[in-house]
Amino acid sequence: MLRLPRFAALFAGLLASLALLAAPEIGAPAPDFSAKNPAGQVVKLADYKGKVVVLEWFNPDCPFVKKFYASGKMQTLQKEAASKGVVWLTVYSTAPKYKGDYYDDAALTKKISELKAGPSQIVADPAGAVARLYDAKTTPQLFIIGVDGKLAYDGAIDSARSPKAEDIDKAKPLFADALDAVITSKPVANPKNKSYGCGVKL
Repeated sequence: MLRLPRFAALFAGLLASLALLAAPEIGAPAPDFSAKNPAGQVVKLADYKGKVVVLEWFNPDCPFVKKFYASGKMQTLQKEAASKGVVWLTVYSTAPKYKGDYYDDAALTKKISELKAGPSQIVADPAGAVARLYDAKTTPQLFIIGVDGKLAYDGAIDSARSPKAEDIDKAKPLFADALDAVITSKPVANPKNKSYGCGVKL
């Protein structure tokens, strides 16, 4: 008879393996999803078929996120992307039980407005379904989906694993370089790398 502790360990290992299998792979079709924005309107990835799409994991209370918004760097990236026809979806996956909750429609919309951010849409993901679908670990973490609907980038915004704004100009712009490559149909040099920031609070 199989002992319970051993069975539990095997079961935990199986779950871990399934989680790895579920993680999106570079070059594979990006996982589709349907969620809502703060106004309650449905946002579907499938609606942007044929477009380059950016997914940005966001938490306004995270110092690593603040680094890019306080400096204006993230807003600049969003504006440049929009000018090139890129769809930018800012995903907020922090569960309501955590401090800094912006799931009140007005509060989250107001915060985005205060930051002068320019995403195409805000995706409210309080249950963490979209975060789990993409195996998003940190804020910020960025994904790029090509016009073919395949995942082209998953990783950090840059190479400076620091919350200090003064380090931005010293860093290699991993995400920006990847986005330029995807837009111009060139190979992405570093398509999968480890993101850094605050943990996504599910």
